[in-house]
Amino acid sequence: MIEKILHSESGDVHYWISESVNNEALSLFFLHGLTATHELFINQVNYFEKEYNVIVWDAPAHGLSRPYCNFSYEKAANDAVNILKENRIESAVFIGQSMGGYMAQSVIKRFPNYVKAFVSIDSTPFGEKYYSKFDRWILKHFEGMAKMYPDKSLRKAIAKQNTNSKHAYDNMYKMVSIYDKAELCHLMAVGYAGFMEDNSDIHIDCPVLLIVGECDNTGKVHKYNKEWAKDINVPITWIKDAAHNSNDDQPEQVNRCIKEFLISIVD
Repeated sequence: MIEKILHSESGDVHYWISESVNNEALSLFFLHGLTATHELFINQVNYFEKEYNVIVWDAPAHGLSRPYCNFSYEKAANDAVNILKENRIESAVFIGQSMGGYMAQSVIKRFPNYVKAFVSIDSTPFGEKYYSKFDRWILKHFEGMAKMYPDKSLRKAIAKQNTNSKHAYDNMYKMVSIYDKAELCHLMAVGYAGFMEDNSDIHIDCPVLLIVGECDNTGKVHKYNKEWAKDINVPITWIKDAAHNSNDDQPEQVNRCIKEFLISIVD
């Protein structure tokens, strides 16, 4: 993997890509969740990079992709597609965890031809009907609630909420520790509020894999995914002993499910 930088009007976006892109192989674009970095997918990169073209990024306003002016999901979608264009990749399987799933759907909304397939990991669907007025209110006022936590307690709470294993907890805590408290709170605010602004009814024509940790207690992830699965007629793949970062809690289970899905879409 080599590091590259996409230069956009809003800021530099750092990403890592297979050193030699094979045009005959599938390309996998991994998009991490809110407040995380590309390190969320270390176990997926190590597993898939020998057989597939792999891309992983620090999403706009995250990790090394800071500072970034006026984050939005529309900008993130444009950045993701421009990364594909820079590397002459016609389409990719977008694999998004939590916020990364929102970003993938934002790409589908605007650039469906660039999405070969979509893997949602502990994310939730685009669609007006899924979110109540109270859900929307909570997401739009998240910054104020986060500010009520003491600094260290906030980071511990984020890491604990998202994980169900020590190694995943340690990784999440390390990732959120790069932000100071004000930046961390603001990042969560623009991430959630931005999702509400970009959310709309979309139609997904490509193959979809829904992955959810059995122990994911974040918001209404289980409820939303059950409704989503019914609406698009796709079963949920439940990951045992995994919370919101199920790909980090149980990488072997998640990698196996993704691999089976990838085989199915090329047969």
